[in-house]
Amino acid sequence: MELLLDLHPDAYPLEGFRRRQLLDWVYGQGAGTFDAMTNLPAATRQELEQTYLLNPFKLIETVRSADGSVKYLFTLQDGRQMEAVYMPYLDRKTICVSTMVGCPARCAFCATGAMGFGRNLTPGEIVGQVLAVAGGEDIAPREIRNLVFMGMGEAMLNYDNTMLAARILLHPGALGMSKRRVTLSTVGIARGIKRLAAEDDLGIKLAISLHAPDEETRKRIIPTGQVNSIEEIMSAAREYQDVTGRRITMEYTMLRGINDHLWQAELLAELLRGLVSHVNLIPMNPWPGSDFESSTEEQIQAFYDLLEARGMDVSVRRSRGRDAGAACGQLALKRPNAHSGGAA
Repeated sequence: MELLLDLHPDAYPLEGFRRRQLLDWVYGQGAGTFDAMTNLPAATRQELEQTYLLNPFKLIETVRSADGSVKYLFTLQDGRQMEAVYMPYLDRKTICVSTMVGCPARCAFCATGAMGFGRNLTPGEIVGQVLAVAGGEDIAPREIRNLVFMGMGEAMLNYDNTMLAARILLHPGALGMSKRRVTLSTVGIARGIKRLAAEDDLGIKLAISLHAPDEETRKRIIPTGQVNSIEEIMSAAREYQDVTGRRITMEYTMLRGINDHLWQAELLAELLRGLVSHVNLIPMNPWPGSDFESSTEEQIQAFYDLLEARGMDVSVRRSRGRDAGAACGQLALKRPNAHSGGAA
């Protein structure tokens, strides 16, 4: 049985007015069953029920953080599991979605990387995370205006499914998201960055998880550094910017004694010279079994100050949901002792 959410809105069943009704039930109202679509004829609902699967998930569980963030644990129809995170702010509602079960990048400081790789998610399993979170938070799906592909997985290694998911989310008949509010993060897959640059009709933002400015350190903490050198990543980034004109975010997880030396800050500033970029310094979020610790506040500040003095646009990102295991680098199918709940 085909998952309805895997379809681009233009390929949905039904025609004209009936298709618009179906899309509104799915994306406007977040209907969980075809029976709930009461303005569609009963025979049409029955045919849809026999042909399409509406819900990608068998079970949805939540772990709530004291700061208002919520980690969603999804059990897929095949029994595999993955996670997404809802982050409410005063001025926006943001969802961090996964593109894979687990992750093949295996970044040494990331709990998801320690899980290994399960499988790629389909477009509908990616999009379904947004609809499920909206339903769990009792908000209309179209109230979700900010989305980041920064959950489990390396989006560039599930490129086609991720791009289709993005197009669905941006489509005016679906959620109608703004391309300026959708960000895709990659550990630095150069060929994927170049492909994204060529997606003329997409226009979403790019974040690169660089995490080290020198090859020795990067290969130590990111195994994919053996495949894509820093030079190759930066060449792809500059090509992306030349083609799109868009600013690039550089993600940099601060690891005590590993990548937080001031000479590395100097090298990072030199590496980014001439590129329109924003550097996000991210204190490492702890997880059981990790061999790494976050840099001290003093060292993060010194690193920040040096980058700023070199003319870099830089900030320190304080991750939300740490007590729920929902912060950057913590997603690993764990259920911490936070404010938890569940739903079928």
